[in-house]
Amino acid sequence: MFSHVMIGTNDLDKAKAFYDSLLGTLGVRPARVDGHRIFYITKTGIFSVTKPINGQPATPANGGTIGFAADSPEQADAWHAAGIANGGTTCENPPGIREGSTGKLYLAYLRDLDGNKICAMHRMPA
Repeated sequence: MFSHVMIGTNDLDKAKAFYDSLLGTLGVRPARVDGHRIFYITKTGIFSVTKPINGQPATPANGGTIGFAADSPEQADAWHAAGIANGGTTCENPPGIREGSTGKLYLAYLRDLDGNKICAMHRMPA
């Protein structure tokens, strides 16, 4: 659905350890490091984390959420557990099924080390 998403961090080494563990639960290989940025490249898109190039501190987007596709509720739970184990904090409701206009979704929300809101999402069968 997207070509790439890039978020900021104030500590690239900690962000790499966090996202390597978190995205590894979804089958994504560890990041490639490119100077002040890290890249997770998959066949469906690129997720990257960077130290801001303007020299200002990284801050989370107000109202923003980045969603990662999960193959099952169990994979979303593993994603959430990996995030908590690596310094993330849970936000929203605990992982579970939510019903909306697009059907049933299994969602797990976290804030990363820099406060960015991220989510693992699995579309439940109809």
